[in-house]
Amino acid sequence: MLGRRALLCALLALAADPARGQGSLPIGLQLYTVRRLLEQDYEGTLARVAGLGYRTVEFAGLHPPSSARQTLAMLKRHGLAAPSGHAGHEDLERDLARTLGAAGELEQQFIVCPWVDAGKLGTVDGWKRLAEHFNRIGEQARRAGLAFAYHNHDFEFWPVVGQAPYDILLAETDPALVYLEVDIYWMARAGRDPVSYFQKYPGRFPLLHLKDMDAKSVIADVGSGTIDVRRILAHAGQAGTVHCFVEHDDPQDPLRSIERSLRNIRQLG
Repeated sequence: MLGRRALLCALLALAADPARGQGSLPIGLQLYTVRRLLEQDYEGTLARVAGLGYRTVEFAGLHPPSSARQTLAMLKRHGLAAPSGHAGHEDLERDLARTLGAAGELEQQFIVCPWVDAGKLGTVDGWKRLAEHFNRIGEQARRAGLAFAYHNHDFEFWPVVGQAPYDILLAETDPALVYLEVDIYWMARAGRDPVSYFQKYPGRFPLLHLKDMDAKSVIADVGSGTIDVRRILAHAGQAGTVHCFVEHDDPQDPLRSIERSLRNIRQLG
């Protein structure tokens, strides 16, 4: 696995030459999917995730009541690594140095803002100010040996004076400082095609959330819905993707769901 500073160099190379990103991708798990199981038995759940064949996980702000060092040891006991983790926008604003430090202790390569309050932004200028803020976070993250990314939902595609906020973020952020973690379900729900973004902004999407969508636009296990996951993964090199994470926001049986998704992805080749 790439070290954090080596990863940053690789991302810059991908932005310049996306063809370098071709190859097999590690398929990890976004731990939000198993959050209720983690609350009951944190380490036992990590062991079961590893037992299903996952080797990487992405934190969703869900750490056990222990230090980052203890959490890292727990991951390693089960053959897991956490190359990425989500940190709330409030934490990034309130105590960025501490948040970045914790990510570094967990040996993360990425720190991801998972959501912003669109109601507080409102205008094109509001989204441009957010882009400037993200550039500052990205600069601090880079100094700490981390890459900073933003994770989408669907509201970033709702037009503001004829412009999609997602497009504003892409245009107004520095490609060397701010990356995007594409949630393919939310993008599809908004009627947008991830591949078209990969083609327009190659190398800017190092992280993917793999979900599917059923005929009623509800989240489904990967490979059981209407999203052409194979096509999206076929363009991962162009996107600059280095990690994918399976996610389901509210599965009835989390372990069965993540097992099925991983099996289906493997069958896609």
